[in-house]
Amino acid sequence: MESRDFLHKLLMTPSPTGAEQPVQRIVRERMRSYAHVVETDLHGNVIAVLNPKAERKIMLAGHCDQIGFMVRHISNDGFIYVSALGGMDVGVLHGARVTIHSDKGPVEGVFGRKPIHQQSTEERERMKNDIDKLWIDIGAKNRKDAEKRVRVGNCATFHLSVLDLGNGLICAPGLDDKVGLFVAMETLRILSGKKLSVGLYAVSTVQEEVGLRGAATSAYAINPEVGIAIDVTHATDNPASDNPRATPCKLGLGPTITSGPNTNPVVEKLLKDAAKKTKCPYQPAPTPRPLGNDANSIQIARGGVAAASLGIPNRYMHTQVEVCSYKDLEFAIKILAHFIAHIGPKTDFRPT
Repeated sequence: MESRDFLHKLLMTPSPTGAEQPVQRIVRERMRSYAHVVETDLHGNVIAVLNPKAERKIMLAGHCDQIGFMVRHISNDGFIYVSALGGMDVGVLHGARVTIHSDKGPVEGVFGRKPIHQQSTEERERMKNDIDKLWIDIGAKNRKDAEKRVRVGNCATFHLSVLDLGNGLICAPGLDDKVGLFVAMETLRILSGKKLSVGLYAVSTVQEEVGLRGAATSAYAINPEVGIAIDVTHATDNPASDNPRATPCKLGLGPTITSGPNTNPVVEKLLKDAAKKTKCPYQPAPTPRPLGNDANSIQIARGGVAAASLGIPNRYMHTQVEVCSYKDLEFAIKILAHFIAHIGPKTDFRPT
């Protein structure tokens, strides 16, 4: 229950890309009870470490930043115009609730939309999804009134909430990738009472949504032998997934384990062995090109890292109603903990 409370706390704490400090404070506070070292680098990454004197280093990365918005203009009428932070699906913004995280505290607002009664036939059939044409209404009388609460440069997120659905599913904005962050930190927590032959570095990385930036800087500094990114991946078990040739990915059937050029084959095999030993299901994720998550940057840090990625199946990614399964988080933690605990002095990650 305590672990689930930690996850919910992460989800209820804003961390738009570039403004991740509030959620990083949550991570530091919790991990000080379990890690031997907890530090924050100049970029803003939080690094929790077990066995820091070990020569061999294993890095787990889950990014803490979530997609969001930045205030760029306040009109004379007091309406707020924003730009996207990360890959925003503009199609879901009309009518959405948002929170602007101002210097004076949270300011609630909504994305306005022209009522259907006033739309022309062309507008109804082909409404342009252009964020520059959308506005946030905070109930201000005019610009002066709005500027009492909000300034240009403030960041915003979807209204934060957590909803438990049926069959052990969780719905919230920001599951991408606070579930990955959660898995990385919970894996360290579980291993904190065990004797390891490696140093474990669980990293809450920043700025993944704008170019995998936090993973690049933290991996360079840590210089790990193995680096595993835990991120969400697209689930196919919903009506929007209409490609019959797509590799199936279903909620509750375990995390995906990648294969392909961004995945070290030894790490891949040992992760799959760990899944079998712990009797945890996993799903294949054949990936013929570099991944779009932190494993991409980690793999090519310094002289190269034995990289891999675990994917948490996620429905409706980059919307305010992302959906994942608690079971997949549990399976991922067990797989990673077994993998790390069974790395020995003779384990060789060089592909042969």
